[in-house]
Amino acid sequence: MTATGRTPGRRPGGPDTRGEIVQAARESFADKGFAATSIRAVARQAGVDAALVHHYFDSKDELFIEAMAIPVDPRRIAAQIVDGPRDEIGRRIATVFLGVWESPDGQQRMKALFRSVVTSDEVARMMREGITQMIIQPVAQVLDVPDAQLRVGLVATQLVGTAIVRYLVGLEPIASIDIETLIDRLAPVLQLHLTG
Repeated sequence: MTATGRTPGRRPGGPDTRGEIVQAARESFADKGFAATSIRAVARQAGVDAALVHHYFDSKDELFIEAMAIPVDPRRIAAQIVDGPRDEIGRRIATVFLGVWESPDGQQRMKALFRSVVTSDEVARMMREGITQMIIQPVAQVLDVPDAQLRVGLVATQLVGTAIVRYLVGLEPIASIDIETLIDRLAPVLQLHLTG
């Protein structure tokens, strides 16, 4: 026992311990991806015992879901995309998607999400199902064409490619081009997929 009456070792839970665990997990998922992140490593980074992480989260999957909370509600994203003229939907998609990536918190979360999707079949499945239900289907419905899901899927390939090149790989000049110019260049391509 120490002079303060506490036993040595990891600190107990405090008022924001859960938040600190989530932040440590977010950083670990962003740096290492889903497969290489462990509950023990997250606990170590947060300065708590692994049992305390398990107290708040039943599994690594649950911790991931909490840590990777996308900075905006996917249903709200879909609502913003479909609200407006069809001939401007490509611009709205580019603006909303890149807007999430441009915020520091959003970028950290999205990097972690992308890295985890490519290292875990389960995370990829969860994301695929969630994105399809909350974003792809609502956008496809407003297009009102037989191959709407294919069209929205092609848009997804452009967005994912852009995000990888700009935010993960840092390929120039895409990595440093100003966001408005990038949206101006990307929007017509997305629009062509959707309504062309």
